[in-house]
Amino acid sequence: MSADEGIGVPGRDDPEKYLRWRIAVGEPRGRRRWPLGTLGSRLTEIPGPSASTRLPDQATPDRAAADRSAENRAGPAWQRMFVGRMAVTARSVTWLRHLLDHPAGLVRVRRVAVVVQDWEIPQRGWSGRLGPVPHLLAQRIALPRHDRGRAAVEIELRWSVPLRSVLAAVLPLLTPIRPLPTPGSPEVTAQDVLPGWLGAGPGLAVVAGELPGNPAVRPYDLVLRPDGGEPAVAGDMARTAYRARLTVDRLGVPAIGDGDRLGVPATGNGGRTGPVLLDAEHAVPVGRYGPFGPDAPRAELTFAPGPDGASWRIRGPAGLDCRGRLDRPWLTERDWSALAGIGLLDCGPIPGLRPRAEAALLLHLALTGVLLRAPGLPVSCRAQLADEVVELLRAPLPDHPAGRPDPRGELEWEARAVRQRRAVLRRHARGFALPRLAAATFPGLGGLPSVSVLLVTRRLEHVLDAVAAVAAQSYPELEIVLCLHGVGLPVELRQRLVDCGRPVEVVEVPAGQSFGEAMVAATARARGTLVTKVDDDDTYGPEHVWDLVLARHHSGATLVGKAAEFVYIGALDTTVRRDAGAAESFAPAVAGGTILIGRGDLAEVGGWRPVPSSVDRGLLDRVRRAGGLVYRTHPLGYVYRRRPAGHTWDPGLEYFLRDSGAQWTGLPRHAEFGTSGTDPAPSTSRWKFHQRGLNRVW
Repeated sequence: MSADEGIGVPGRDDPEKYLRWRIAVGEPRGRRRWPLGTLGSRLTEIPGPSASTRLPDQATPDRAAADRSAENRAGPAWQRMFVGRMAVTARSVTWLRHLLDHPAGLVRVRRVAVVVQDWEIPQRGWSGRLGPVPHLLAQRIALPRHDRGRAAVEIELRWSVPLRSVLAAVLPLLTPIRPLPTPGSPEVTAQDVLPGWLGAGPGLAVVAGELPGNPAVRPYDLVLRPDGGEPAVAGDMARTAYRARLTVDRLGVPAIGDGDRLGVPATGNGGRTGPVLLDAEHAVPVGRYGPFGPDAPRAELTFAPGPDGASWRIRGPAGLDCRGRLDRPWLTERDWSALAGIGLLDCGPIPGLRPRAEAALLLHLALTGVLLRAPGLPVSCRAQLADEVVELLRAPLPDHPAGRPDPRGELEWEARAVRQRRAVLRRHARGFALPRLAAATFPGLGGLPSVSVLLVTRRLEHVLDAVAAVAAQSYPELEIVLCLHGVGLPVELRQRLVDCGRPVEVVEVPAGQSFGEAMVAATARARGTLVTKVDDDDTYGPEHVWDLVLARHHSGATLVGKAAEFVYIGALDTTVRRDAGAAESFAPAVAGGTILIGRGDLAEVGGWRPVPSSVDRGLLDRVRRAGGLVYRTHPLGYVYRRRPAGHTWDPGLEYFLRDSGAQWTGLPRHAEFGTSGTDPAPSTSRWKFHQRGLNRVW
């Protein structure tokens, strides 16, 4: 390895300069292939020996001192290094993503070659895009011909930038990433700490050492620190460089003390509890859903001490044997694949010696969709988790149906796993939890993305029930856009809409306009950053909108929805469950009455087509032609209704009865559908009010 003293590094004093360096991330599959120009250079393998999660010290006075530091396992002072030509090879996109929270991401680079050994296109037709990277001179992309194999990206820059910035730009080329839409957000900067949950995106940065000042504008809004001390700021701008700070570690927020200026309520014991956080955009496996029920295969999770700290092990049927370490509580693709056939994961005694890491592992396991049971959850672990999650982990299993397997009895097992994952996402995912922590300092900036529900109808007799189902949604930031297509709104009905408890915008469209034009008119009046379509006579459970928002967040898809898997057939007064395709996966289509898309994404693909029918299909086609992805989340909380007549698409009853499974007389009575304790055919003579319970959250 040679130093090139002639290469300048803007904004750095006396950097360590190297011509070439190689980084290998993840266990190799076969022989690694390196660019010829990097052969013979120093190689760093990640994960390496267990090391501190703090950033390396700044003091590295000379090369000999740096070498001695490496011998002491402190690692090189990456933030002081400049590499003229960097080569990175990763086993998978997931492993590449973990380089974001490694100190190597701080090295400054000018030419970078990134190779992913085992890459697979999310869905045929998808088109990734290089994210923003400053000073770009050239790029070269080589993807496998058959949609799976070796993917390579080469980047050349005019001036050097941190490797982390290059990786953040390369990742959207290889995997769908779509941040939550918001009208405003604070600049978040982690100083001298590498959170494993921070991820990469607009307004998220990691630095080592002093924060550069900016006399023109406050450069930092929220500073994340590994201790309760004041952030180090260059110059004399310490008081104006940032607004708030928060003590964090690699797993989340260990405690919120008096030094944290975020206004989080204190707990009864005088301390302040903070959550374990997750980067949900990369922690939820696609395609994992089920099996469910008491007869599904089971496995057991155990903990044991190991040479590098506590370790965990999962053993189950067919030779299942997964192992890992608590200093890396996230799961790899190999773990996801091994757990694909497991329906229930029993947790053995949890020692509680490393409660934050143990809690983080449980959260990552719950995100796989497997039903997790931990009745012996120690107090130290419970303190790291939201109350809603603790309750679901400790609750007894649903009743075991007697006799032969009953698909209807298995519904509660399925709902339990869905609730578990839903609770983990909305309470511990960084995109939702971190804004809540900062809400006291930045009111109005940390709220959930607003959703506009588009309801276009010609039938006044369905308006009250349809609006009531939307008003009963647990999602807080919600408005209703009611578009009356060719009918007027009676005065008495307008007054009842005022009492529904949600903002209601009424739009009237002449009967001569097409259904597509009515959707355009409704969308033009919508104020939400996300829009979702509902049909006037379908059934929606209270968590339906939350499910769609969560699916968009973790999948990165342009459009999300649910399948018409539960179908109510009016002529038979029967609900059937049919095979409508794989849940929690990218799909060619979703039910039109469940579509959710960003308002900006909708405008970018051309919006709704002005056609009299097949409006949903027209939008799905536009999204796919634009290189976007369609994601199908779980089917619970939505029942598609087939009336005896009046549908523009009518394949016949046989289509919906073919390959059907469980059946219910009327609607399935279950809380997920909002039908527990109600009649199969809800009356339109009353409103249904939804009491929103407030769980304790941080």
